[in-house]
Amino acid sequence: MPESSTTVTASVTAILKRVNQGEQEAFHELMPLVYRELHRIAEAYLRRELPNHTLQATALLHEAYLRLADYGAASYESSKHFFVVAARAMRRILVEHARARCAAKRDSRMKVALGPHADIPRERDEIVVALDDALIALATQDEAKARLIEMRFFAGLSAEEISRSTETPVHIVRRELRTAQIWLRREIEA
Repeated sequence: MPESSTTVTASVTAILKRVNQGEQEAFHELMPLVYRELHRIAEAYLRRELPNHTLQATALLHEAYLRLADYGAASYESSKHFFVVAARAMRRILVEHARARCAAKRDSRMKVALGPHADIPRERDEIVVALDDALIALATQDEAKARLIEMRFFAGLSAEEISRSTETPVHIVRRELRTAQIWLRREIEA
């Protein structure tokens, strides 16, 4: 019989309290409970990438896990906060990956055209990097809007899913997303 989501949430919260108290083993107990949700977040991030992206959801999740385990001193307010931190770690990994591919392409000596759309991955990488830079700037002015954009564009959540996750009415989520998108577009095009 599968555990209810309330039971899992209570277990995650109890383990996070132990993690916050510095119990390193507790973090390893956490993974089996949150793995499915973290994998869903990783898949959502990668759905936005090109089909030939070199990272897979499982690899992204495992890299994020290693980073979260290294943070050690992180303090999680709740299971929701843990998933936000994990999603941000995944975003950072994808942005670092995009930056590295952009740098590698700039440094390459030999140009080989493989087809009419050979440069599409490079353009996508540049868009990811530009969006991340703009999102960082937005976060300095309005952290809540930056979090909404992160959930929408990096995690691929709908306005309704964001509404449920943040416990904010959907019409407000949509309004805030539109406002943030306008700001980001101006920032990126400047």
